[in-house]
Amino acid sequence: MCDHTPIPGAFDTQTNPSTAGRGPVTTEQKILETGASLVQEFLPTSNICAFLNAFHVYASDPSRAVEAQHYCAHVSSDVRQCIIYDSPLPNARLIGVEYMITPELYATLDSEERKLWHSHVFEVKSGMLIMPRPKGSLMPEMLWEKAETQEMREVVGLYGKTWHLWQVDRGDTLPLGRPMLMQSLLNETEGFKKLVKDRDERFGTDRERKRELRKDIRSPEVHEDADQWDHSKQV
Repeated sequence: MCDHTPIPGAFDTQTNPSTAGRGPVTTEQKILETGASLVQEFLPTSNICAFLNAFHVYASDPSRAVEAQHYCAHVSSDVRQCIIYDSPLPNARLIGVEYMITPELYATLDSEERKLWHSHVFEVKSGMLIMPRPKGSLMPEMLWEKAETQEMREVVGLYGKTWHLWQVDRGDTLPLGRPMLMQSLLNETEGFKKLVKDRDERFGTDRERKRELRKDIRSPEVHEDADQWDHSKQV
């Protein structure tokens, strides 16, 4: 599942990330970076082999939601780490990071630390969390769905800790201020439905079909310390 071809047009309605700061990358910068890419190794990022799309809400203000493109790798059998971008395009802005751990590891944390983490049960079972299938992929859609569903069986029980560094939803052109703790959507609100509907239209996905495909995935019990934010204010 490591074919991460960007999806053309997926974010055409968004602010072009290349306009962040003073202007687009210069020709000189491009030449220098191209030369470096021919001789340097990028081993930490070469381990990335899963592209997930979902939404995060601010723990301090759950009426604000951000679409997040996760590019994830395993650190160990118990720990994953993801770099988060605002789009799947080459000039996307890196807006945050997420760590995912198993329930067994989560249980070893102290109670205050556990409150910083969120569950993935609703994300998986609602069909909101997806692994976008690249356009033009040679893998038949049926096999892709099978692989995606199997990935969801692993993710459903994980706990995530997410920090966003760049508040792109308010139009910031730089990563300003302190990192913001993010949480997961947990309810089928009208705002949630609109977010996912708009996403599905851009990616050519169908949340209802994914929810049906995942109905047999067991919903693990969520620890009482997780998801510590005001659910009533969810977007």
